[in-house]
Amino acid sequence: MRQEWEPEDLIEVWTLLEDDMGRLRNKSGANRLGFAVFLKFFEVEAWFPEDAGEVPAPVVPYLAQQVKVPAEEWAACDWTSRAIKRHRVEIREAYGFRICSEEDQAQLAEWLAAELCPVELSRDRLAEAVVARCRKAHMEPSAPGQVARLVGSAVSTFVDRFCQTTTGRLSAATRSRLDDLVSEDDGPDGEEKGSVGGGQTFFTELKADPAGLGLESLLGEITKLHRVRNLDMPPELFADVSEKQVAAWRTRASKEYPSDLRAAKGPVPYTLLSTLCHVRQTELTDTLVDLFIQLVQKINTRAEKKVEGEFVKKLRRVRGKEGILLRLAEAAVAQPQGTVRKVIYPVAGEYTLKALAAEAKANEARYRARVRTVLRSSYSNHWRRMLEPLLKALELKSNNTVYRPVMDAIDLLKRYLDQPISEGAYFEAAEKVGRCPWPPALHRPRPRCRRSSARTGPRGRDRSRQVAGRRPSSDGSWGSSHHRTTRCISDGAS
Repeated sequence: MRQEWEPEDLIEVWTLLEDDMGRLRNKSGANRLGFAVFLKFFEVEAWFPEDAGEVPAPVVPYLAQQVKVPAEEWAACDWTSRAIKRHRVEIREAYGFRICSEEDQAQLAEWLAAELCPVELSRDRLAEAVVARCRKAHMEPSAPGQVARLVGSAVSTFVDRFCQTTTGRLSAATRSRLDDLVSEDDGPDGEEKGSVGGGQTFFTELKADPAGLGLESLLGEITKLHRVRNLDMPPELFADVSEKQVAAWRTRASKEYPSDLRAAKGPVPYTLLSTLCHVRQTELTDTLVDLFIQLVQKINTRAEKKVEGEFVKKLRRVRGKEGILLRLAEAAVAQPQGTVRKVIYPVAGEYTLKALAAEAKANEARYRARVRTVLRSSYSNHWRRMLEPLLKALELKSNNTVYRPVMDAIDLLKRYLDQPISEGAYFEAAEKVGRCPWPPALHRPRPRCRRSSARTGPRGRDRSRQVAGRRPSSDGSWGSSHHRTTRCISDGAS
């Protein structure tokens, strides 16, 4: 019960009504004041105070004034006297309550374990639920300490059932693989079964975040995702379990050491490992998508910086362009029959004219085209290694018809992943890829995935477009190569 009460709240809650005063007629002195305090306290909380400290300090003087007994009499109340016990019985009968028996407590514990523990983690809220249920059933709940023990018993019952159910849904092979995650036994190659190199178990590696943004980090996360999937856990393992419970067990598992899990017996370690792997599978998938987007942005940023450096070196800002152009025009008009070297060069000079030409050519379209060239060159040599494992690890879906061409392009890439690029791989002439759905603002000039139909070369022979190593045509098309389709996808993702 709260200890601070404003005068308005005291009047509203702690004022004795006519029926209350009628119950006080045969009582006097400390018993009269004690009965009034117990009566109103029970009306508010549905249980009796265990000691004087539970009663708010402003309440005693306010009730003492109403029953016309000095407030000092409250200190003379004997909490173990027969009078206090009779007062409690009389108050219970007045409000129609009964004492919570052992059978009632067992039913409450079972109700908590079956109904509330699966969806509520706070023991304080569970205790409040017990008190509320007792009040609704007109039962006087046990003392706060007993309620806390009842809640602890219910939580323990739920944990046992949850662990038994989770372990029962795991096959023997899955449980064996979970044991290998924290096992110290040597494998066939002289390494630990759960080792990932350097003496670090896969359990420790599984809990860790990516080391940094890079190709090796992405490949490492793909490896972790494959190993978690190879545990072969049932997809509906936690379908009927609240997300709160799964998250709580995952947090608990992340704090465990492999030695603790090896030492633990029974279904608890399997529950900890399975919840960790279940949640990490989703987290790893999200991490892969984030890493992929960040890597695409990193490649694009590097290409832009490289091109900017090239342009800065080649480009020299020409000051006073307007005056130079005016003098050139006047010289040309004055001597229309003269040569450039005799008429134009004396006005501006060869070096200045070259700088003006270079600055005029350095427009946005040329800049973006150069960035694309550098980006494709970087991707085809180093970053391309992430394409095959990434597409095999992720299953991409979309129910939006606008992005159907992108999904078709991804399906096309998956079908041709096994073809060796070094030997020269081509799409079949009948393969078709639709137009990229994203607006031009995301990629300039607008890339589009053209149909991969056969076309006739200058010598009259049909030739299909090559999968890799092809530059975009003058109309801005991307064709159907691996890196061009992937760039089309990544541009929209970024």
